[in-house]
Amino acid sequence: MSLRPPGAPARAAPVVALDYEMAQERASALGRLGRALEAALAALADYDKGQTERDAARAALVEDASDALWCFMVQRESCGMRDPRPVLRHYGVPAEVYAGMGVFGRR
Repeated sequence: MSLRPPGAPARAAPVVALDYEMAQERASALGRLGRALEAALAALADYDKGQTERDAARAALVEDASDALWCFMVQRESCGMRDPRPVLRHYGVPAEVYAGMGVFGRR
């Protein structure tokens, strides 16, 4: 059973319902990826509080945060939000994480 969003005409219900469900899934995925980005950035910040030198463990955390940022940005763009600056400001993304976004083959 598919649901029809409020105000949608009955004759186009299957197409409108599918569009509505796809929009719900995009929004849900954006939320999940945002929480993953927050967790990755928090792990990096926690590590930085206790360490002063850069080592392999920190590099792995930067990679994880960069991957999470890339996934979040791609999903955000699929929702029509193209400007990355609000994300970088809101989440306080370090420059090295932003610079590593979308770089593959490191592992």
